[in-house]
Amino acid sequence: MPVNSFEDYFMSWKPDRKKLQSPYYRSIASLLEYDIINGYLKPNTKLPPQRELADFLDVNLSTITRAFKICELKGLIYAVTGRGTFVASGTEFAITKAERDENDPIIEMGMVEPLDTSNDVVAETTRDIVQRDYLEKLLNYSNPLGMPYHRMAAKQWMNHFNMDADIENISITSGGQNSLSLILMSLFNSGDKIAVDKYTYPNFIELATMLNISLVPIESDIFGMSADELEMVCKINEIQGIYLVPSCSNPTSITMSMERRDQIAKVINSYQLILIEDDIFSFLAPEHYLPISHFVPNNYVYSLSVSKSLSSGLRVGFITYSKRFAGKIRHGIFNINIKTSSLNAEIITELINSGKAIDIIQKKKIIAEERNAVYRQYFQVNKHENPLSFFRWLPIENKYDAVLFEKSAMEKGIYIYHSDRFSVKKEENQAFIRVSLTSVKSTEELEQGLKLLKDFL
Repeated sequence: MPVNSFEDYFMSWKPDRKKLQSPYYRSIASLLEYDIINGYLKPNTKLPPQRELADFLDVNLSTITRAFKICELKGLIYAVTGRGTFVASGTEFAITKAERDENDPIIEMGMVEPLDTSNDVVAETTRDIVQRDYLEKLLNYSNPLGMPYHRMAAKQWMNHFNMDADIENISITSGGQNSLSLILMSLFNSGDKIAVDKYTYPNFIELATMLNISLVPIESDIFGMSADELEMVCKINEIQGIYLVPSCSNPTSITMSMERRDQIAKVINSYQLILIEDDIFSFLAPEHYLPISHFVPNNYVYSLSVSKSLSSGLRVGFITYSKRFAGKIRHGIFNINIKTSSLNAEIITELINSGKAIDIIQKKKIIAEERNAVYRQYFQVNKHENPLSFFRWLPIENKYDAVLFEKSAMEKGIYIYHSDRFSVKKEENQAFIRVSLTSVKSTEELEQGLKLLKDFL
C-alpha cells in the first residue's frame, strides 16, 4: 500500500519514514523505544498490526517483526495471541540502554555504563572458581544474609571506603536497586516522606512512587544538599527519612564536602531521620572522605553496590545498618531479597581478597580521568563536581520541551537525558542535561559525540 494512502488513516503509531536508517529493524526499534519511554505511547496502547506498519513504512514484514522482538525483550511491549501487540506498563520513565551495534550511527550519552573494561579479569576469576571442588556448595540454598566469609569480604570492601561495619549487621543483596527496594519496603510505610535532592536518581523516584512514599525535594548548593533547608523542611513536615548519594550525586556529580556531611548528620540525628546512604560511587571519592553514616551510628542504612565499581553483570550489593534496624532488614531480606547468588558473591569475594578489585577501580579511574579531560575541552566543569565522575551535569537554556529536546538530539545523532527525568519538583526555571562519559565505545567516539552536542546546543 503506498505511503500516501495512509494520510487520513488512523494508526496509534506513525513513525517518520524519513528518520529510518540502515539497518531498518534497529532504527524502528529505537524510534518505538523512544516514543514509549518518553510518553508518546501510553501503557496498554495497542500498536498497529505488523503487516499494516510494514506497508506504512514500505519495509518487509520481517523487519517489523525483528524490531518488535527487540522491544519485547526489553519489556517495552507485549503480545496477546489473537489480540495484537501492546505497550507495557511502567516504561514511561525507564532508563534503558539503547539497542545498538557497530553500524549504529547514534552515539549513546544518556545511559551511564560502568566502564566494564576489566571483564577479562572477572571472567578469569570466574573460570578459576568454577574449577574448584566446592562449586556445588555455591549452587545450594545457603544463608539469605550471605555466607560469613562473603560478609567478611563485604566488611573489608566497606573499610576500604572508610565505612566501619559490624559483620553481624552486614547483608548481601542482589545489587543496588534490590538494596533500595529492600530498604524502602522494610523500614518505610505508605504515606511516609523522604527528603531528597531536588534532582536525584530517577529509579529511586519511580520506586518511591510505586510504594506510595512521598519525596520532599531539598535545595542544594555547590557543596550538596543544604543542611539549613533540610532542617527547615523537617520543622514543618513529618519527615521519616533522607536519601543521599554523597560521593558523586546522580545526576549533578557533586561530591558532598566533609563539612556539609557533618552538618547533614546533625540534622539527621536531631530529627531521628533514617538515612539511606547510596555510596555506589564511593570509589570515586577522595580517599579521606567519611560516609555520612559514620556520623549517625543509630540512624543509617548504608548501601555499597559493586555494579559501577567492579562488575555490572554479577548484581551484587552490600548493605550495613544500625543495630536498631537489624530485625526489620533481616525480615525484609528473607521475604524480598530471598537469596543472592552465592556464586556471584564468591566471584566478588575473590576479587576483593586477591586485590584484583583495587586494580579494577584504579583502571576505571584512569579511563574516567581521560574522559573528563576530553569533556573539559568542550564544556566547563564546576570545581566542586567530582573530577572523576562518569557523567556531567550541563546547564542549558530553558526554552525546550524536555521530550522534544531529547528527540531532537537523537535526530542529530546523540542520546542524552534532560533534567526532567531526574527532577522531583518539575516546575524548575533552570534546565540541565546529564551527559554520560562512559557509555561511548571509546574516547574518540566521546569526542565525536561532544562535538555533535556542542553544535546542537
